[in-house]
Amino acid sequence: MVAVLLVAAALWGVGVVMGVTRRARLVTLAALYLGVLLVHLVLSPGHPLRLAMGSLPGWLILGGVAALVAVYALGLRRLRARAEEVEMSEEPPQAGAFRPGELERYARHIVLRELGGPGQRKLKEARVLVVGAGGLGSPALLYLAAAGVGTIGVIDDDVVDQGNLQRQVIHTDARIGMPKVFSAKAAMEALNPFVVVQPYQRRLEAEIVADLLADYDVVLDGTDNFATRYMVNAACVAGGKPLISGALSQWEGQLSVFDPAQGGPCYQCIFPEAPAPGLAPSCAEAGVLGPLPGVVGSMMAVECVKLVADAGAVLRGEMLIYDALWGETRKIGLKRREDCPCCGAAKAG
Repeated sequence: MVAVLLVAAALWGVGVVMGVTRRARLVTLAALYLGVLLVHLVLSPGHPLRLAMGSLPGWLILGGVAALVAVYALGLRRLRARAEEVEMSEEPPQAGAFRPGELERYARHIVLRELGGPGQRKLKEARVLVVGAGGLGSPALLYLAAAGVGTIGVIDDDVVDQGNLQRQVIHTDARIGMPKVFSAKAAMEALNPFVVVQPYQRRLEAEIVADLLADYDVVLDGTDNFATRYMVNAACVAGGKPLISGALSQWEGQLSVFDPAQGGPCYQCIFPEAPAPGLAPSCAEAGVLGPLPGVVGSMMAVECVKLVADAGAVLRGEMLIYDALWGETRKIGLKRREDCPCCGAAKAG
């Protein structure tokens, strides 16, 4: 039997060297196998040639195993070919087209008269950038993903630490040490696999801000430092992008939509200069109530949905202030300053 197997191997090797097709080589081996079976059937049991070729049961078992392998390989090839045919025949989904399961997911949106199917489609086609994946960014990102905003960018250079988890609900204890943008991406995709999340693990700096914002329709600023706020505001003004800005301090939060392209003021119209050091301590220095970022960040997501879907009246030219300690909410009017160095008449001229 060993001698026959060696002959089979030699035939296969010679075929490979001579460039014989795989099919022809398999036919040659099949012919050799049939010849062995014919010898066992024709010659007497004690014949030397038959004895040299091994026992008939052994060859039958070998043939059965080879047949099973061949059938399995053939089945795999047919399945692969069928899958490729289906893939080739499928047309790529149109931009903004809802996939199976999405309409049911957004049913509570679609029944809203002010939103409906057209508004939900606008959300799916929208591209929103969130600056910061911390206290304000966490609820905003979760609700934007849940609402079905098609593409959501998030930029942050920080990593998750234990002190974040009291308020930054998009992160978990298991993801301590992970970059916040990737932690946020994991949470958002787990919540809604139909959205596209673009994480940028880096600090937002002046040399990249214009190019980054150019890829998005709306910007949400949830940062906790004035330098970044002014930089994002200036880039939004230059690019004609609406800016939804939120801020927190201890028990109080505020938010507004800054949109000079639509006649509203910009951030610098309201806050011409950053406060002196110590007058506006950060959350780390002054503390912040854990649920407060959830309230304000969710409001930022609401304003974004309204803005994208053109529903209701957004907080353009208004600032909403929420006092959690006393359970009070109030709004104040905001006016554009003609002498604003960022969006004023002198700047425009």
